[in-house]
Amino acid sequence: MSKPKAERGIADHQAEAIARNIRVSPRKLNLVAGSIRNLPASRAIADLTFSKRRIAKAVKATLESAIANAENNHQLDVDKLYVAIAEVGRGIVMKRFHARGRGRSATVEKWFSHLKIVVEEREAAVKPARDVKPGRGKAATAAAGEGA
Repeated sequence: MSKPKAERGIADHQAEAIARNIRVSPRKLNLVAGSIRNLPASRAIADLTFSKRRIAKAVKATLESAIANAENNHQLDVDKLYVAIAEVGRGIVMKRFHARGRGRSATVEKWFSHLKIVVEEREAAVKPARDVKPGRGKAATAAAGEGA
């Protein structure tokens, strides 16, 4: 007798890939993950390919795995995939010591991270509305001209 089939945690038009215990701090990994959020999958792969950061290779491999899961397991169209979620979580922290002078020591923390990428099939390119930054519009320019 086997256990009952688990329900999917994500929608039918989504697929995910998870990379655990990546040897980089979550803070650094989140910078790379933030650069691909809400991008088309093809554009995200191109950005990661030419990124200067070392960890971009691991993020690219995870993204390619999510795309392969979408295509093979869920029959989603690869050309319509977007990076819906790129979550970074904290993994284990290895603690080492560094010898200091006069018999003392200092701790060195080696951080590990988890990465979860969810790709989603969207029909058309959804462009977010441009936010106007404060002090950068016609009204702000006119107001600056009056005070001068």
